[in-house]
Amino acid sequence: QVQLVESGGGLVQAGGSLRLSCAASGSTFSSYATGWFRQAPGKEREFVAVIRWSTGYTSHADSVKGRFTISRDNAKNTVYLQMNSLKPEDTAVYFCAVGASGSTWAPAYTYWGQGTQVTVSS
Repeated sequence: QVQLVESGGGLVQAGGSLRLSCAASGSTFSSYATGWFRQAPGKEREFVAVIRWSTGYTSHADSVKGRFTISRDNAKNTVYLQMNSLKPEDTAVYFCAVGASGSTWAPAYTYWGQGTQVTVSS
């Protein structure tokens, strides 16, 4: 069983930055991937970024490429999402998730955190 806890969300002005954290416990993660997804009101959950624990391979959605960066701290079992140059359209609840494949498809992930709200004002 894996437990995930997100933190770091909040209210920020457009152009600002936030760093989200996803702390994992309950299992080893060398064979897993951790993804960040987001969901805005009335919209479907969308892929943001993913990192594979064993290789450090990362992938980012086109909408955040160059602005967001996913990274990991193996010793802390924590994955981060550094978000720079935030835009109002980045406003959403952000979720981290753990799965085996590192897919961009949300149903491929088994474990999910509770989410953290990010609000970007214009």
